[in-house]
Amino acid sequence: MARTKSDAGEPAEASSKKQKKPKKQRWYHQVWAAYQMTRRQDPMVTWLMLAVFLGIVAVALLIGVLTGHWVYALIVGVPFGVLGAMFVLTRKAERAAYTQIAGQPGAVRAALGTVRGGWNFDDEPVAVTRQQDLVFRGVGRPGVVLVSEGPAHRVTKLLADERKRTVRVLPNVPVTLIQVGDGEGQVPLPKVARQVQKMKKRLTRAEAAEVGKRLKALGGVRLPVPKGVDPMNARPDRKGLRGR
Repeated sequence: MARTKSDAGEPAEASSKKQKKPKKQRWYHQVWAAYQMTRRQDPMVTWLMLAVFLGIVAVALLIGVLTGHWVYALIVGVPFGVLGAMFVLTRKAERAAYTQIAGQPGAVRAALGTVRGGWNFDDEPVAVTRQQDLVFRGVGRPGVVLVSEGPAHRVTKLLADERKRTVRVLPNVPVTLIQVGDGEGQVPLPKVARQVQKMKKRLTRAEAAEVGKRLKALGGVRLPVPKGVDPMNARPDRKGLRGR
């Protein structure tokens, strides 16, 4: 009886090559996805982008007519118009992303993921309550920052307790407390990353790295946090919420 290729034991690698590889997402696919998400949150974004684009092109064309080089001005104005529209989309998409994750457990950690400048933030909170109030910890050249998520009347003591815990391990390192929320004295979620980046540097890179190593001994609470702008899959660790 004749043996088929499958009977002959076709190598797994050969069969896997026949399967279609997932297509890589192009940059314009990402732009379109960001536009779709933003339009759901802010339907006016289309008209605002169009207004910025046409405004920049109109100004460039006017300058070209006055100087007698309108064709050259138009060629230059169109790319600048596109850049202006993309700038508007970027800012609006950022706001839409924050709106989408606002109110979800771990939203602060998702926002802190955009912080640059050598900062390292733990993926897991260092403190959590039954009401899902959270405290996240970051280490950078300005020192240690503790960022809370929850109402001020509940997280104030939570932050103070975590600060005492941190100071016992690092008595000479600056510890900054930031409350994220919409209450008085709190920092709104969209502004927390900027608030952290504005902090003055007080440690060298080597000192900051040493601080990070020593803080690892303190550990944290295992709790999934939303990644990017998709917070709906985040589910708190029930054991952590009960206080292990």
